Amino acid sequence: MTHQHTYVSNCACHRVPSRRGFLQSLGGLGALGALTATGCATIGEPAKPHRIDVHHHISPPAWVSALKKSKLDTPPVNQWTVEQSLDDMNKAGIATSMTSPTLPAVGFLPAAEAAAVARASNEYARKLADQHPGRFGVFALLPMPHVDETLREIEYAFDVLKVDGVAFMTSYGDKYLGDKSFEPVMNELNRRKATAYTHPNEPACCRNLNTGVPSVIIEYGTDTTRTISSLIYSGTAARCPDINFIFSHAGGTVTSLTERFNIQAVRFPHLRDRGFNYDTVMAQLQRFYYDTAQASNPIAMASLTKLVKVSQIVFGTDYPYRTGIEHVTGLAPLFSASELRAIDRENALRILPARWRS
Repeated sequence: MTHQHTYVSNCACHRVPSRRGFLQSLGGLGALGALTATGCATIGEPAKPHRIDVHHHISPPAWVSALKKSKLDTPPVNQWTVEQSLDDMNKAGIATSMTSPTLPAVGFLPAAEAAAVARASNEYARKLADQHPGRFGVFALLPMPHVDETLREIEYAFDVLKVDGVAFMTSYGDKYLGDKSFEPVMNELNRRKATAYTHPNEPACCRNLNTGVPSVIIEYGTDTTRTISSLIYSGTAARCPDINFIFSHAGGTVTSLTERFNIQAVRFPHLRDRGFNYDTVMAQLQRFYYDTAQASNPIAMASLTKLVKVSQIVFGTDYPYRTGIEHVTGLAPLFSASELRAIDRENALRILPARWRS
């Protein structure tokens, strides 16, 4: 089968030296000063922070307490501090971080407890943002998969706390984001034209695999692809065009499976007969946003920029699991100055509340 369609590429990789050669030539950011948008080091004072990190984790006390009670806490979660976040942001020229707790969110809790922990966590994040004007935004923790509680928290988070978006896990038990039971949640977010950041979860289907490789290495990225598939083939993505979905880690494994998404999958009668074809699937894949967290390398970015325009890529770090400066130095040799400005800040501003543009 042949197609006349082409993938979109805006990658500037062919115009720059290798990452290794670039970093060796810098000789260390500390000695040379700030890294500019062109990927060159400058002597003197660091540039004014300007980046927006859409993938920055915090540890609200109520959430940490719930994790500890269930023996789900980890050292990065327990050791996080506001001061460490700000220090990492300053080193990387990050002006603002959109905050969210990481997995497992609150899906391990019964409905009432999940709602209470989500509420306390969101109020903590709002207070943190108010105490440090301009430095932190809020992606609200949702008490998913509990739909009624989630709808109430969406109303409170947007109308009272004035959050900047919401934070989903990719999966909740055996349910992915396109699950029919989540339709009321997606419909409400679409009505609000909300930004919905997603973070991979440890999938229920694939725990305790006897591979000798921790699930974070393979399964997290693949769970992102599963939820993208769920959103597209359930019809949720097309039904909710005003939700700005952000997928972590450059979309996980989705770029490697794109041909299966838009050619092989749409041959199945149950999908073809519902109107899925190459164009409809690609339209959704190319309108989503993808962050750079743990993917700021030549291989991941070359693949991603064959799938989407640079306009759909947003800066993310996965702090505290990775540092901001790793992502700045990783991206610098891969894109032009104008592309870096878009990735670092401008693309995120399009899908955040207008107050961030003032």
